[in-house]
Amino acid sequence: MREALDQWDFVLAAYAVGVFGTLAMVGWSWLSMRRAEKRREETRRK
Repeated sequence: MREALDQWDFVLAAYAVGVFGTLAMVGWSWLSMRRAEKRREETRRK
């Protein structure tokens, strides 16, 4: 076991959280956009 803390573990974890969060938000936004476009097309047909 190490005595000294290595800051790079925390830096890499922060980047991983940031990248995962960004990808999750992009996916969520894309799905929301697709649902909104589908609803818009359904209302135009009526």
